[in-house]
Amino acid sequence: MIGAKAGAAAFFAVLVSSSSAFTAPASALSMTTGGVTSQPIGHYEFCQSHASECRAGARAQAPAKVTEFGWETVRQINARVNRDITPMTDKELYGKDEFWTYPDSGAGDCEDFVLLKRRMLMEKGFAAGDLLITVVRKPDGEGHAVLTVRTTQGDFVLDNLNNDVKLWTETSYRYLKRQASFHAGRWVSIENGDAVMVSSVGQ
Repeated sequence: MIGAKAGAAAFFAVLVSSSSAFTAPASALSMTTGGVTSQPIGHYEFCQSHASECRAGARAQAPAKVTEFGWETVRQINARVNRDITPMTDKELYGKDEFWTYPDSGAGDCEDFVLLKRRMLMEKGFAAGDLLITVVRKPDGEGHAVLTVRTTQGDFVLDNLNNDVKLWTETSYRYLKRQASFHAGRWVSIENGDAVMVSSVGQ
């Protein structure tokens, strides 16, 4: 048992390194979050049946520095889930407008993609506080969900509409709110969510 624990710890160290030895990123590379805000109803219902995935964590915990191997793992999981899961609406699958769950049937909507990617990355050693479900608005006004990965290099986005893992400021979305890094069952507003839209217009 001790050997297994040591092996797991070593693997985690390959994925991420302690952030204490690194300088924090420029604020523009990370989302500025505000106070606690409303939890999406789909996530609230998900938490009722998956309470262990919606627990409190450490407050004010700095994000870790992701290694090259860690980044490759992130890219592989994003592409794999995008490839293996068929996009379908909750209405088509469950006959209701909003139902967050793991896409065990091989199909799901954007929130289901996010839940699966989050779980897979946690199994690889990433901290729950660095893997945050995030609600955005697409340029056409439609709501959408992506997974934000907090790192010392900034906040990066895993999206079922794109196999590329991008810095959040390199997308065309308006960022509204996300899970709190200190509590997987709480949500916080994103104060500089419009900065991405301004950036994209200027390009």
